[in-house]
Amino acid sequence: MARFSKMQVLSAVAATGMVPVFYNKDIEVAQKVLKACYDGGVRAFEFTNRGDFAQEVFAQLVKFAAKECPEMVLGVGTVVDAGTASLYLQLGANFVVGPLFNPDVAKVCNRRLVPYMPGCGSVSEIGFAQEAGCDLCKVFPAGNVGGPSFVKNVMAPMPWTMLMVTGAVEPTEENLSAWVKAGVTAVGMGSMLFPKDVIAAENWGAITKLCTEALAIIAKYRK
Repeated sequence: MARFSKMQVLSAVAATGMVPVFYNKDIEVAQKVLKACYDGGVRAFEFTNRGDFAQEVFAQLVKFAAKECPEMVLGVGTVVDAGTASLYLQLGANFVVGPLFNPDVAKVCNRRLVPYMPGCGSVSEIGFAQEAGCDLCKVFPAGNVGGPSFVKNVMAPMPWTMLMVTGAVEPTEENLSAWVKAGVTAVGMGSMLFPKDVIAAENWGAITKLCTEALAIIAKYRK
């Protein structure tokens, strides 16, 4: 069961404006990264379904988050089919993200009132996803489908649209300011927020610092 309601999830994502995207097969590393992000102000976190037995790591991470990061909204990413969505919902996923839009996943999530954030690469895909009850759509791969210009041009005729961009997002003022000015609800950020050398060195403080700085930039350009 999800710990947070649909409204709480969407509010958390919209309020902070950033969702870190991360996967590691080592539960201890995943826990350290999650806590580092939490300490940096992150309140919505996407653990991606990308490795063997990823669901087992996620199940442990959900329990860790409930105890050590009580305000963290933990969701799952890289979900492309209804069966996988059902599995993670049973394990406590508070939201489901995918690289593509699958109406069957929308049905599963809607039944449990859990937000489904599908990957969309065109205005039509965004429209179809909205018809299926997807409040927040993920633009993916954001850098390849037009970048901030794409977001701005979607928002013009469809101002009610909520978009989270993933791909080509960097924790720099130049990059983040462009996305915020274009009108995104949030950005999803993976490798740029978790450099391999930082993870290898177990420098969790560096991740906290990156999160804090990125969130500050987003807040600055939202004013």
